Amino acid sequence: MKRIFLLLFLLCLTTVKAEISLPNIFSSNMVLQRQAEVKLFGWAHPGEEFTITTSWDNKEYDIKTEINAKWSILVDTPKAGGPYSIVFNGKSNKIVLENVLIGEVWLCSGQSNMEWSANSGLENKEEAIANANKPTIRLFTVEKRTSEDPQDDLVGTWQVCTSETMPDFSAVAYFFAQHMQEKMNIPIGLIDSSWGASCAEVWTPEEEFENNPELLESYQLIQPNPWVPIEKSILYNAMIAPLTNFKISGTLWYQGESNTANAESYENTFGTMIASWRDKWGYDFPFYYVQIAPYKYGGEFEGGIVRDQQRRTLSLSNTGMAMTSDICTIDDIHPRNKKDVGIRLANIALKQHYNVLDEMVYGPLFKDAKVIKDKVEVSFMYDDGLTIEGRKLDFFELQSSDGNWYPAKARIKNGKVVVSSKEVEKPKKVRYAYESIAISNLFNSAGLPASTFSSEQLN
Repeated sequence: MKRIFLLLFLLCLTTVKAEISLPNIFSSNMVLQRQAEVKLFGWAHPGEEFTITTSWDNKEYDIKTEINAKWSILVDTPKAGGPYSIVFNGKSNKIVLENVLIGEVWLCSGQSNMEWSANSGLENKEEAIANANKPTIRLFTVEKRTSEDPQDDLVGTWQVCTSETMPDFSAVAYFFAQHMQEKMNIPIGLIDSSWGASCAEVWTPEEEFENNPELLESYQLIQPNPWVPIEKSILYNAMIAPLTNFKISGTLWYQGESNTANAESYENTFGTMIASWRDKWGYDFPFYYVQIAPYKYGGEFEGGIVRDQQRRTLSLSNTGMAMTSDICTIDDIHPRNKKDVGIRLANIALKQHYNVLDEMVYGPLFKDAKVIKDKVEVSFMYDDGLTIEGRKLDFFELQSSDGNWYPAKARIKNGKVVVSSKEVEKPKKVRYAYESIAISNLFNSAGLPASTFSSEQLN
């Protein structure tokens, strides 16, 4: 009897393994990247033969599963449209994915300000929810999981964006897609893989710490957190690695508040993470992120240091940064105005990636500074129509030869900012809005605030 039971058990197990199965990122209601070579992949019994049929071109693909029980195939997707179906037809089972759209897919990640939803406490919540029936926006929330090793599947499913599904989804991501559709009128797929209070190191592959001593050293400064694990790579392994074979258009990122403990190395930490993700996907996709807002962090300058490090990360190709200092409050680490954040990210994508927007989408960014006698002349990129909100230009400081920083007077002259201080005869450096709670009042003609910055040593 035991032998018969064991034989039946093995037979059932073999039958289960013989069935075609898909990772959860493939489901009905999903969006696939338009006009791209997209990989479909999954599992079946070794040597299993089956067919895949894509309805947009009625093409049939013959598949034979490899000895490791995995299979994959590259398929060409058409221009934006749908709905379509994909049929997986095997000997033991048949899978039909329905209501599939072809459009633009964006991965959205970071910590709580990316995770923050309408139900978390959104400005104009009722209006946003009432207007959220957007059938060509699709939402995929990656469930929170951890792993010590990279995984090949995750938990989640695609949903159509409605007034019922939108309230628990990332508000920044939703408003990004909403604004994109107003300008482009194409399907948008959003994958939200975020975890509140997470530091960048948990989203970074393990091998990066082995190859980057500075990254490993700065990671040691991260303190235990009651809301999220801090073990390096633990969220990357479970919540990002399973997505690296899924074609995306780009990434949106809102994080940095939890890296104030090692703020001075954030450019290296953040830049390493960006490069590692691009390496895993195998192409240099756009990476657009939000500069963290002024807030009362533990110390006087930690927030300003992170903001400046984020500005410096723009040296990486194909990146863009949305400034938010004008739409925040220093008393709340979760600014409730997520709509403008999403719109600003969308405008960067529309201009920089899709080339369909012909307007200024960036706030003033530090370009260079030069000493003229006892004054410093600061030049900015995106400086058209530099203006001050209020009576005077606040938060400029100069460093003297004694190494100390002194508050400085600043004024706009011929499209540049001239900075001076009675306490500083020979300026060595200049910085702006460097305190954690400093809210920029320097704007350009687009109504966007200038970024925090600190210069290198001045000649």
